[in-house]
Amino acid sequence: MTLTRAGIIEALYQSIGLSRNESSQLLETIFEEIIQSFEKDENVKITSFGTFNLRNKKERIGRNPKTGIEASITPRTIVSFKPSSNIKNLIKKKNK
Repeated sequence: MTLTRAGIIEALYQSIGLSRNESSQLLETIFEEIIQSFEKDENVKITSFGTFNLRNKKERIGRNPKTGIEASITPRTIVSFKPSSNIKNLIKKKNK
């Protein structure tokens, strides 16, 4: 099972009591804030959840797995996620 945008909106609707439209607007506002932080080259830290970090990757030589031909991979910025210790502990408990 995968948590989707619609699933989050439904959870907000049921747990907080906002209308579905208000729940949708709340979620959109949260996503907009996160995206605006990335546009400003800022990391996003959500206490007890984790940190989304922007990382710059250098140009490198890669290989097409189908053809084996080498190709240059351009430099780019990616988002990585580091879960908080709370999340790590929940996952460890689940895997026991």
